[in-house]
Amino acid sequence: MVKELIIDSTPDKGVTIALLQDKQLVELNREPANNNFAVGDIYLGRIKRIMPGLNAAFVDVGYEKDAFLHYLDLGPQVQSLLKLTRIVKNGSYQEKLLNSLKLEKDIDKAGKISDVLSKNMLVPVQIAKEPISTKGPRLSSDLSIAGRFVVLVPFSSTVSISKRIKGSNERNRLKKIVEGIKPANFGVIIRTVSEGKGVEELQRDLLDLISKWELFTKRLRNAEPPQKVLGEMDRASTILRDILTDEFSHIYVNDPSIFEETKSYIHDISPDLEKIVKLYKHKEPIFDHFGVEKQIKAAFGKTVTLPGGAYLVIEHTEALHVIDVNSGNRSANKENQEDNALLVNMEAAKEIARQLRLRDMGGIVVIDFIDMHKPNHRKELYTFLKECMVSDRARHTILPPSKFGLVQITRQRVRPEMNIVTNEKCPACDGTGEIRSSIVLMDDIENNLSFILQEQNEKKVTLCVHPYIDAYIKSGLISKRMKWFMKYGKWIKVNPITSYYLTEFHFFNAKDEEIKL
Repeated sequence: MVKELIIDSTPDKGVTIALLQDKQLVELNREPANNNFAVGDIYLGRIKRIMPGLNAAFVDVGYEKDAFLHYLDLGPQVQSLLKLTRIVKNGSYQEKLLNSLKLEKDIDKAGKISDVLSKNMLVPVQIAKEPISTKGPRLSSDLSIAGRFVVLVPFSSTVSISKRIKGSNERNRLKKIVEGIKPANFGVIIRTVSEGKGVEELQRDLLDLISKWELFTKRLRNAEPPQKVLGEMDRASTILRDILTDEFSHIYVNDPSIFEETKSYIHDISPDLEKIVKLYKHKEPIFDHFGVEKQIKAAFGKTVTLPGGAYLVIEHTEALHVIDVNSGNRSANKENQEDNALLVNMEAAKEIARQLRLRDMGGIVVIDFIDMHKPNHRKELYTFLKECMVSDRARHTILPPSKFGLVQITRQRVRPEMNIVTNEKCPACDGTGEIRSSIVLMDDIENNLSFILQEQNEKKVTLCVHPYIDAYIKSGLISKRMKWFMKYGKWIKVNPITSYYLTEFHFFNAKDEEIKL
């Protein structure tokens, strides 16, 4: 399996990251330019309200709506965290680690939040879920700092290992290594990618996490709520940390600064793969060049067509997501109707697993597959769906088909669902149903071009338009572009952009900066 990462950075939309497997889009992550609340960020929050009925508290972390902290998300050692916070804020804590800190008793699992927290109390909290819909962030005070191979957990002594590492010898080896290098009063979670790694790699990763903890305690002393004390890495680095393997063949970036950051990060975590990072320099938008834009338009939307003629209908509600599988124009007679239903369902299951990752759909997902009467076919479909979901990094649970033929999936939701509008508003009428004459478009282009060349004295101009308009401008022996050359004495470069509306056009100068009109 060949994996590629395409990173598109634009000033207005932020950073969009596309993960391709064998040229097929399987994940799409978008980090807005103004995204201030990312999963993993640690804030110094202030308790605003205690809600005994919910056994939870609302915490001010700087978001427009107070964040939610449930009693079960406090962590068993929250009293030790609060104790450390008080000592550090008083200036009496001189250590960088937790060697001399006497840990408090674990809180009661069935206790009440009012016994632990009170109004206006300061508490370090970590973003567990980004703001979704009308809800503020979901918090946890059970802090952890994630690295490439291990996760550092303060106020603990437990070493736990990913369940995906199966071999008992390998599990014992990793556990012995980590127990020998971890500091006192810190627990460690050994991640799946640690399998086969040596002492040096694990120790280097652990030392990096320890330095981050030291930075956290240093910043905590002078921090004032609501203030970010320790930030998670940017989205691109987080994805690379979690999924980078030898299977990656290329990583393309269109922004020089992100290119340098990505290359530097990969050099630190996996020097052998540094050469796969490439800076994209072509004029054509990076997503258009690699066919990502076309796949986005085809994959998002209410209806998703499958290669065999069947299709999915995907509906979203506040409480759950519903996916209906339809056979479409796939022909079948009574003799092979059951087998045909199985084939359509298997094809749909593969696409559904991709759609869940692609859209980052979380919560409850209900799938209405085509009815099958044979129990072995239902079991085969269930097994196949679980296999398709193995590569999904989000925690999920799949229930067997119910007696109504419905399959239910619960999938971890930590950030808003990826929602991309695929139906374009009519650019000619702006949704009114009435349009002006099409010849006016060329008049607008020519008037603006004349102003740019004659009034602003631009030496080199590039015109970007929809492919249909591009073809019109270039067509004919004496094309529109040739007439412009004869009129102005300058050759105008015209680029077709598939993501543009039909009447959308923009001018760019020699430095590839848009000319504002």
